[in-house]
Amino acid sequence: MCTRYISPDQAAIERAWQVGRSNPFAWPRTEVFPSRPGAFIRAESEGKARELVIGHWGLIPWFAKSPKLPYSTCNARSEEMTHKASFKQSWARGQRCIIPAESFDEPNWESGGNVWWRFRRTDARPWGLAGLWNTWIDKETGEMIESYTMLTINADSHALMRRMHKPDPKLTPDQQDKRSVIPLESSEIEQWLMGSLADAHELLKLAPVEAFDAGPAQ
Repeated sequence: MCTRYISPDQAAIERAWQVGRSNPFAWPRTEVFPSRPGAFIRAESEGKARELVIGHWGLIPWFAKSPKLPYSTCNARSEEMTHKASFKQSWARGQRCIIPAESFDEPNWESGGNVWWRFRRTDARPWGLAGLWNTWIDKETGEMIESYTMLTINADSHALMRRMHKPDPKLTPDQQDKRSVIPLESSEIEQWLMGSLADAHELLKLAPVEAFDAGPAQ
């Protein structure tokens, strides 16, 4: 699972995804952590254009009594999102988003200790990571809070991503459930944001090893 990444600034996001701004303030280039604000892109309500939104990294489900959850929702296993309570409504409603990331970090334990690795694209463009979003409404105050989660997929068969995270010595290499984010290419953006559930499901796949420029973070 991914728990930190660097977000491009607003201008870079607008250039890469031809998107306008929803929130009334400029978004800086910044490192993002769970439960902190982050930028994401979604389809506007009419479904014909994209909008840039600033929200809470950690999806707040409709049934939450408070925006402060006792469990983590910054990542969602794509294999579970159709039935897991926190995410199934967002998936069923087509509330899919793209999370812009200049890079993201993952822990590597091959040395016996945690060494953070940084993942960039080999073409130097920003990542567009698949996610889900929700708008949570406080029933007492009417306050609306935007939030999102980053989707992950099993990476036990991926030559690079299976090297990340601490292995479970009780499990065989093909049963570790190592996880990877799900990068989307520019040609897949419309399909992800505005396509049917079947269209979107086709995009839940691992990126080729050649797409990654990865190594220990400086």
